[in-house]
Amino acid sequence: MESNYKSGFIAIIGRPNVGKSTFLNHVVGQKIAIMSDKPQTTRNKIQGVLTTDDYQMVFIDTPGIHKPKHRLGDFMMKIADNTLNEVDAVLFMINADEGYGRGDQFIIERLENVKSPVFLIINKIDLVSPEALLGIIDEYRQKGDFQEIIPISALQGNNVNRLLTELQNYLPEGPQYYPQDQITDHPERFIITEFIREKALHLTREEVPHSIAVALENMEKRKDDTVFIQATIITERSSQKGIIIGKQGRMLKKIGQEARKDIEHLLGSKVYLELWVKVKKDWRNKQSQLHELGFRQDEY
Repeated sequence: MESNYKSGFIAIIGRPNVGKSTFLNHVVGQKIAIMSDKPQTTRNKIQGVLTTDDYQMVFIDTPGIHKPKHRLGDFMMKIADNTLNEVDAVLFMINADEGYGRGDQFIIERLENVKSPVFLIINKIDLVSPEALLGIIDEYRQKGDFQEIIPISALQGNNVNRLLTELQNYLPEGPQYYPQDQITDHPERFIITEFIREKALHLTREEVPHSIAVALENMEKRKDDTVFIQATIITERSSQKGIIIGKQGRMLKKIGQEARKDIEHLLGSKVYLELWVKVKKDWRNKQSQLHELGFRQDEY
């Protein structure tokens, strides 16, 4: 490896639902972050790794920044804040279609204390006219101090290569932190629970999303190379449990079928997935429950 090889850590930050996970999945070329049209989908930092002959970029997808409403919210905000102070660059992503909002103001105020270079990434440019885009660039330029302003479409891949080229200029020289073929530092078990949670979010109605978590109970490889997985979807209320199970168990079956496809793609094996649903009242406000479900502050 040449001595001028570059490597660095890059945080992706922004209001909920601006396309951070879509961008991360596009860059690493495989689905590792869950995507949903419901805000607040990402709860833990998800690291995606892009390795080339010249550089290694480690992307950290922080939870969407928002004012916390419960202990889980506090935890998510702490992750986001801590991340900003330990990276080589920050991508502040906004949605071109939504325009400037109070949530952006909240983030820009937090970015004032960040010493790393901050890029403004205007995502979903395929949804607005070129004139509207120029207006957005002018407006944000007056609001914050950005090293670079780059419009992209994460979904279609427009201008993403230009963004990566610009980012490379800001990376320090350094080693490869991860092996050439590794695209995330999260264990497979974590990604599997995220896939199940994604399908439950996607298929159920409004009242369920924020109050579900998924715990992997058992995962074993059988002699015929199939993988047997048992997982529990956790809700806060019995009514939510009913929605997730659905009439005659149809909804739970559908969640399982859709999640299984993604898990099989991830593992490269045939998967047998068994799902249960449990109620744990008010789990988002209980430290012991958060800990049990993998939200451990000391690891972030």
